[in-house]
Amino acid sequence: MDVYLVQHGAATSEAEDPQRPLTAAGRAAVEDVAARLAAGGERAGVCVHSGKLRAEQTAIILGAALGAEVVARAGLDPSDRVTATANWLKGEGQRNPAGAIALVGHLPFLERLASLLIAGDEGAQVVRFHNAGVVKLVPKPAGAGFSVDSILLPGAR
Repeated sequence: MDVYLVQHGAATSEAEDPQRPLTAAGRAAVEDVAARLAAGGERAGVCVHSGKLRAEQTAIILGAALGAEVVARAGLDPSDRVTATANWLKGEGQRNPAGAIALVGHLPFLERLASLLIAGDEGAQVVRFHNAGVVKLVPKPAGAGFSVDSILLPGAR
């Protein structure tokens, strides 16, 4: 099962709006990446997000482009432990190995999750995320963990 790890788009500061919605530039960056994913034929069955407004807004845009159902999932907040999510992804992969899941989240959670999925060590710091950036992971042929298939950044061609 392929996994798309996505950092939410740029959001307003908490001083501007405590709910921290996407900025206009953040929304445009997510729309850019989502359109490029769709144009490349990328699809996912589900797009999960943390429930925070900026992640939800990102997931709605991304989910529409990937043809994915958009749902909130507990355990994806910035400081949450990554083990439960890694185990959930492993279970989903066993149930639907040909499918794909998009996960919209926050730092440092995404960096730790990617490190655990790729290197087996959440502190390995194997991938650096950017707002609205997408890291596509694919299962390793031997079946233990994931490899980075591609990284897509907004505006990068």
